[in-house]
Amino acid sequence: MSAIPKHRRPRRRATRVLSVAAGLATVGALAAALPATAGQDGSGGAPAKDKKRTVDVQLLSFNDFHGNLQAPAGSSGQVTEKQPDGTEKKIDAGGAEYLATSLRTARKGHPYSITAAAGDLIGGSPLLSGLFHDEPTVEALNKMDLDVSSVGNHEFDEGAKELARIQNGGCHPKDGCYEKDKHGKAKKFKGADFPYLTANVTKEKTGKPLLKPYSVWKHKGVKIGFIGLTLEGTPDIVSADGIKGLKFHDEVETINKYAKILDKQGVKSIVTLIHEGGSPASQAYNYNCDSPGAGDGISGPITAIAKAASPKVDAFVTGHTHQAYVCTIPDPSGKPRMVTSASSYGKLYTDTTLTYDRKTKDIVRTSVLHSSPRAANHVVSRTQPKAADMTRLIGRWDKLAAPIASKPVGFISGDIPGRGAASPESPLGDLISDAQLAHAKSLDPKASLALMNPGGIRSDLVHKASGSEGDGIVTYGEAFTVQPFSNTVNLIDLTGAQLLTALRQQVSGPNEASPKILQVSDGFTYTLDMTKSGADRIVTDSVKLNGEALDPNATYRVALNSFLAGGGDGFAELGKGAKPLVGADDLKALNDYFAANSSADKPIAPPKADRITVVK
Repeated sequence: MSAIPKHRRPRRRATRVLSVAAGLATVGALAAALPATAGQDGSGGAPAKDKKRTVDVQLLSFNDFHGNLQAPAGSSGQVTEKQPDGTEKKIDAGGAEYLATSLRTARKGHPYSITAAAGDLIGGSPLLSGLFHDEPTVEALNKMDLDVSSVGNHEFDEGAKELARIQNGGCHPKDGCYEKDKHGKAKKFKGADFPYLTANVTKEKTGKPLLKPYSVWKHKGVKIGFIGLTLEGTPDIVSADGIKGLKFHDEVETINKYAKILDKQGVKSIVTLIHEGGSPASQAYNYNCDSPGAGDGISGPITAIAKAASPKVDAFVTGHTHQAYVCTIPDPSGKPRMVTSASSYGKLYTDTTLTYDRKTKDIVRTSVLHSSPRAANHVVSRTQPKAADMTRLIGRWDKLAAPIASKPVGFISGDIPGRGAASPESPLGDLISDAQLAHAKSLDPKASLALMNPGGIRSDLVHKASGSEGDGIVTYGEAFTVQPFSNTVNLIDLTGAQLLTALRQQVSGPNEASPKILQVSDGFTYTLDMTKSGADRIVTDSVKLNGEALDPNATYRVALNSFLAGGGDGFAELGKGAKPLVGADDLKALNDYFAANSSADKPIAPPKADRITVVK
């Protein structure tokens, strides 16, 4: 399959992803008879530096951008850096203006350079992108010269048809076109210049991949194949309606299948872009992942995948966990193999050197063990100049969004951490749960508690003004950034026994390796004992509602968003609720709560996050 997408961008890619021109077939046929230094790149007279046996190919990569065109606020926009003396320092990072500058600066002096991503580039986005179905982000990524990306689970937030539109272009089927050209006509969305790869996502009716499964990058005789896939568990963490008619397959089996196909096509250098990741031993982006031994500094699903996948794959670019790591994990043959991830929101990018052997057409992987690190994460610092084209792009879309985004919806007296909270229970999680319970009570006075999935909280609420609104004022845009998914607040009946089962599912089954701790409304309390394992982490006798022990035989009216009500995030028990009632969307519930409970004179104070007692 060609690496050249339908929509061509000018200049840089046009010179870097060249097809074989007329007449070069004969040269290619003769190339095998020439010495390794005699121009086997098929360039018909390349400069001397291109005639070496090996050439260094720069691979720049990132993941989980989530439409963060503007620099993310609060702790969501910081990375942790380990200092030489062992202390840690927080650095403000991220945003499209700085990511574009970082990538362009990094490419200088590298005639062989590829930029790749590992999914979740869109979805769960702030209002500036999410309000326009992430068209602004795709436009920005095109301008950044992204070459290829795997899909992530969030690429399926609006379904397979919308993903196809993101790839191929066209105006939104409901909202239409957002801009007009100089002639006053609707300006059509062009789609992604880069291919989105869906190797392990197939259509049930045909068995064929939803989009391309792989892509081959070519430049002056160098060929590198990219296999792109998302995690097999995507159906557990996205709304069922968005993936109807699709099947998600085992990651290792898929990688091995397409590695063989590429190998048969003569593509010996292969990189896997996979939206699955791991948990590092340190939150510092520059910690040593290979201490005390190769790959010892990381755990989680990606380790098993990397250890089992075909040795034909030379490197992994990963994502999903929003973590930073550069690890060496041996493949099944014992060779070292780089496994990297660059945090999220464009706060980091990874620079990996792939040493390509023109004779074998493969990557010389032993090189990762010698001299300076062959891969490293770099901070997308906000002290560097902004990319002017990104500033113009943001300004253009911001003008369209401003009337909605800048509207005040509430008042807070301090920072309310959500995504950036250091504990399983977050202050913002408490606030959102209280807001959903208040909305539920307006629909049914019998509503007694609310549950909120932590992954649905996308940011923090920061006291400092993000624009001209003033400190302590929460704008519609800021609230949207926190809850961008347009889930509804639903009501269901659950028995006490079912509630206890749901609590246990936070730390068992698919969530055992990476617990998903539900945020709870005021009055619902329990103890989480992390010294134990699996379902035993929930201390049964500690579960109480308004001070009374949970009655396994009683029925409780529970508020939760539509994603959880459908059994999302591995909470199958929540999908069994009786007497469902659908309310308004979750963002409206939050904004209504602000309107009813906050004012300039009486702002909401950050909740204490003391409803779940954690034993470590």
